[in-house]
Amino acid sequence: MSVAFVGAVLFAGGGFANPVPLSLTQQQAGPSVSALIKVLKIDDVIAVMQQEGLKYGKDMEAELFPEAGGATWTQGVALIYDGATMRARFEAAFSNQFAGAEAELPAIEGFFKTDLGQQILTLEVEARRSLMDEAVEDAAKARVEDMRAEEAPRMGALEAFSDANDLIEMNVMGAMNSNLAFLQGMGEVGALSEDMTQEDMLADVWGQEPDIRNETEGWIFPYLALAYGPLSDADFAAYLAFCETAAGQKLNAALFGAFDEVFSAISRDLGRAAARQMMGEDI
Repeated sequence: MSVAFVGAVLFAGGGFANPVPLSLTQQQAGPSVSALIKVLKIDDVIAVMQQEGLKYGKDMEAELFPEAGGATWTQGVALIYDGATMRARFEAAFSNQFAGAEAELPAIEGFFKTDLGQQILTLEVEARRSLMDEAVEDAAKARVEDMRAEEAPRMGALEAFSDANDLIEMNVMGAMNSNLAFLQGMGEVGALSEDMTQEDMLADVWGQEPDIRNETEGWIFPYLALAYGPLSDADFAAYLAFCETAAGQKLNAALFGAFDEVFSAISRDLGRAAARQMMGEDI
């Protein structure tokens, strides 16, 4: 179920998120979807995304307003990446993704409830957490280069997995949507040129597409190699086979769709916050 979303936002940005509206927290996903979220270890995934977000906030401060953010900025970024808010937004969006496709839920839950399914989910979360360490990321990249040079069969299997789940395109699209939301957040605060239109923002984001694609391609395969390295060829083949089923394809689309909504909301809030910080206003 590998959903990467390389980086929180590749452009940079900020406004601080209010806690998720009560109306959203009151929305209840169907029991089967709620059960699936637990099976898929989504809380663990969100916990890692929080860690990535806090790190990203520090990187953003260093790039946009070095040593000027202080505790206020740090606290604001933590609020934007509030786990309960992210979880509520994800559950509402994920439930909506399965409207009319509930028939796929038993097959998805059935696969990921197995020992292999749970092992895969644990490996995915741990790999993502490990890649926050630059030394681990560099080692994973070097391993992928070696695998390609050796024409290792597992490299071909990882490429087939990426293709089956459309990981490059889905991550590029998700990052671009987040970057657009970031610019929109900045515009809402008045940090952009008054004559900058929505079309201008779209053009700006599309101009970033080659860099986003290169970064995505440079991160995806080290992540896949690290996450699935412990799996036997037979186990990885079983996972790939599941991903190619209708249920696997629906899960992949639902995960990307739900996390796209989560990260677009985060990015818009980051755009507002960074704009206010840059303009010297209280966040």
